[in-house]
Amino acid sequence: MADLTPLLAFRWSPRAFDPSAELTTDEATSLLEAARWAPSADNGQPWRFAIGHRDDEIWKRIMISLPGDDQCWARHAATLVVGAHTGDDAERAAYDLGQAMAHLTLQATALGLHVRQLTHFDQTGLATELDLPGDVRPLVVAAVGRLGDPFALPADLRAREIGLRRRRPLADLLLA
Repeated sequence: MADLTPLLAFRWSPRAFDPSAELTTDEATSLLEAARWAPSADNGQPWRFAIGHRDDEIWKRIMISLPGDDQCWARHAATLVVGAHTGDDAERAAYDLGQAMAHLTLQATALGLHVRQLTHFDQTGLATELDLPGDVRPLVVAAVGRLGDPFALPADLRAREIGLRRRRPLADLLLA
């Protein structure tokens, strides 16, 4: 494997979060600042965020939009972050939001936190629950927290959690 910065080499997306850990205000602000400084086309910054901390009202509104099989582990995350995009060019805005979420994720890794992103959730329901303006479309929910005990997960998720991380070979990713 090529020489990677530890922020990339050690980043991973667990489902096992510590149910007693909380994010400090400084940590949450640091994550959002990292996202804010992500590159975007024409510096449009088409991303918007909602952040809920465990058991607060926003967290509960986000949680109910998640599928039940994701709720079983996401409920232990310290924070749930909704990443939404706005603008007339949805593909470009979604790409830029992806950049912002990647920056947020790497900042989390630098802080000793972990992030697992979800794209399968009730987007319409979440937009309604959060009373988002019509031009703001939620695209991702990120569970953020400190690593928890994988043996607290259901057996099927535990096996995936403790299994070897795999990536496709680089050659498989090249188009030409």
